Amino acid sequence: MSSSPKAMAGEKFEGNDDPLEAVESGYSHDAALTRKVLFQMDYRILPVLALLFLCSFIDRTNVGNAKILGLQTSIHINDHQYAIGLCVFYPTYIASELPSNLVMKKMSPKVWLPFLTALWGLLTMCLGFVKSFGSFVAVRALLGMAEGGLLPGMVLYLSHFYKRTELALRIGIFYTATSLSGAFGGLLARGLSAIGPAGGLEGWRYIFIIEGLITIFCGLLSFFLLPNTIESTSFLTPHEKAHARHRLEESAIVEDFQWSEVRRGIFNLQLWLSATAYFAILSGIYSFGLFLPTIINNLKFAHDPNQAQLWTVIPYAVAAVFTVLVAILSDRLALRGTIMLFTLPVAIVGYAVISVSERPKVQYGMTFLMATGIYASVPPVLSWNSNNSAGHYKRATTSALQIGIANSGGFVASFIYKKKEAPLFRKSHEIILGLLCAAWLLILANVIWCRKINRDKTNGKYAEFEGSGDDRDPSFKMVL
Repeated sequence: MSSSPKAMAGEKFEGNDDPLEAVESGYSHDAALTRKVLFQMDYRILPVLALLFLCSFIDRTNVGNAKILGLQTSIHINDHQYAIGLCVFYPTYIASELPSNLVMKKMSPKVWLPFLTALWGLLTMCLGFVKSFGSFVAVRALLGMAEGGLLPGMVLYLSHFYKRTELALRIGIFYTATSLSGAFGGLLARGLSAIGPAGGLEGWRYIFIIEGLITIFCGLLSFFLLPNTIESTSFLTPHEKAHARHRLEESAIVEDFQWSEVRRGIFNLQLWLSATAYFAILSGIYSFGLFLPTIINNLKFAHDPNQAQLWTVIPYAVAAVFTVLVAILSDRLALRGTIMLFTLPVAIVGYAVISVSERPKVQYGMTFLMATGIYASVPPVLSWNSNNSAGHYKRATTSALQIGIANSGGFVASFIYKKKEAPLFRKSHEIILGLLCAAWLLILANVIWCRKINRDKTNGKYAEFEGSGDDRDPSFKMVL
């Protein structure tokens, strides 16, 4: 089996690792030592990434909490202008993703990820002082630019510590922060808004100011906690580091930057199938995160907007549990798209029922299915391209492009839940329902395509790439 890229700043490698091999190349597998190494990396790295991602998702969706607490009235904007303020976040977010991954290769994740976190924390604070439509839009655009590099950077970063069949669980653990952000974000918004009016500032402004300060602190903290590479870890012994390197079939081969690898990533059919499906899923996630407080408020479950924040907590908490369980199952079975063929229908049922029901209790119950189905689908789709791409620069390209394309779902989310659709939002729910049905078909097509590639490799159609050190190698099997 050929080698894989497993280094960041100052170290370059290329190739891939095969999760289907029971014995690592050149040495006997030590299961006890592997468990110890994985445990060390899990509890030292994953909590830091989960914390950063929690801050990221809270800081991009807290505007939904601020909306029902008076943001629009205070800065004198209408629904259309509010939607533009939401929407402008995404072009800069998308545009910064691929360049950010390439910059991280040079600057190191230990510096780049904390820097991005502190920067968007500062910008989140600025949202607490906006006075007009212009300043609201400008700060949201800059916030998107700062946040854009985090998720693709974290996915790429994890691929330098874990094997392909170990990624979905790890991504699932930190991505659970998105569902927790809904639960925690609602509680936090409720508490912070109670500070105001104070110091000449309304309550909703303290949501941005305090959450921004917390994010800056988390960014600074992560600088001291994140290692750059396996070699730079302080929590592994020399023997454990050697074992971790062998697990990843590391080599001393240097991979220089080549545009051909970037082109291979861009023109990869798997990328476009999974990225388009992910776009549909994120359309649901973003609209859910941005408008759930409004939806619940309109259902009259709560007596006031502050109580509505509390009702948003429970669906997210349930989704968080199932997201982790699905991620564990995805890694255990070494399946990605196949798992999603079962998780997406859960959300589809939820959106189908809520789009026709007029009973508030049924509608609220469906938010549990909606959240569970869409959030649980993310770890498999997010790790799928990384699993099936080898060569650092192709993997960096596909990871960033997939997330960039998918985050265009923010445009959809910003405009479909219009005030005139309240209180039932039928047409809005139907749009997400259609997108999720399309996502299911795209995932099915990608599973079939990956199966075809594996069959072609078995039949010798990729023999010319044997020993190539990338995903075209016949021994590199696509994860379905």
